[in-house]
Amino acid sequence: TEEIIKTVKLIAPGFGGINLEDISAPRCIEIEKRLKEELDIPVFHDDQHGTAIVVTAGLINAYKFLKKDIKKAKVVINGAGAAGSSICKLVNDLGVKEIIMVDKEGILNKKYIDKYDFSHKELALMTNPENIEGNLSDAMEKADIFIGVSAPNIVTQEMVKKMGKDPVIFAMANPEPEIMPELAIQAGARIVGTGRSDYPNQVNNVLAFPGLFKGALKAKSKKITEEMKMAAAEAIADLLDESELREDYIIPDPFDKRVAEAVANAVEKIAKEQGICR
Repeated sequence: TEEIIKTVKLIAPGFGGINLEDISAPRCIEIEKRLKEELDIPVFHDDQHGTAIVVTAGLINAYKFLKKDIKKAKVVINGAGAAGSSICKLVNDLGVKEIIMVDKEGILNKKYIDKYDFSHKELALMTNPENIEGNLSDAMEKADIFIGVSAPNIVTQEMVKKMGKDPVIFAMANPEPEIMPELAIQAGARIVGTGRSDYPNQVNNVLAFPGLFKGALKAKSKKITEEMKMAAAEAIADLLDESELREDYIIPDPFDKRVAEAVANAVEKIAKEQGICR
C-alpha cells in the first residue's frame, strides 16, 4: 500500500489525473482515499467506481422501463469488496432504503461490526435496516434487484424464483457470471446484465471512465466527487430514450460514440458547480 502511494505521488506532477486499475480490496480503498487527500488532481479507481457508475445507469433505465420506483426496491449486492462497496454507496445515493450486502461469511449485520475491517464497518452501517441474518439465499428472498461482483455460478434458479416480481439481475463475475443469463430468464428474471460482451446489457467500465476523466480535465477539477459519479451515471442512462428501452437494451453499447462526450459534459458541469476546479 505505502509503496503504491509513494510511487503515484512521485509521478503525479506529470499527469492531469490518475486512474488506478487492478488493485485488490481493501488496499485499493485506502490507496485511493490517501491519494485523493494528498494530491490536487483527480484520482479514480476504475474497477471500483467505473463499475458502480455503469451499474447505476443500468438500474435507472431498468426501473424506467419497468415503470417502478427504485427507491422502494430491495437490492442485494453479493461481493463486499472494492466494486461492491462503491455500488452500494451509489445505489444508496439513488435513495434506495433497503440494501443487503453479502460476502463470503454471509449477510453484513451491524451486530457483528466489531469483527469487520474499516470498509465492511462502513457498509454494515448503511445497509440491512432490518438486521436480517443468513446467507445469500436468505438475502434473495423477495429481493427486486441482484447485483453480483463475486464468484461464478453461486446464484441458483431457485434463488431467482424466490425474488420479487420482474426481478433485475446484474451478474458480473467474469468470465462466468453468478448465474448464466438464460438460466436467470428461465427462472423469471425480467432484465439481466453481465460483464460479458457476448450477452446484452454489458456492464462495461469503458462507458464511464473516458468521459469522466475528460470532463474532470476540461473543468480542471482537483478531484472526482460522488456527485460527479452520479452525473456520469445519469448521463449514460439518459442517452437511451425511454421509448428505446427493452429488456435487452437498458445500457448503451460500449462502442456508442455519444457516451464519452455526454458523460464529459455532465461531469464538467457538476465540477464547476461544486467549485472544486483549479
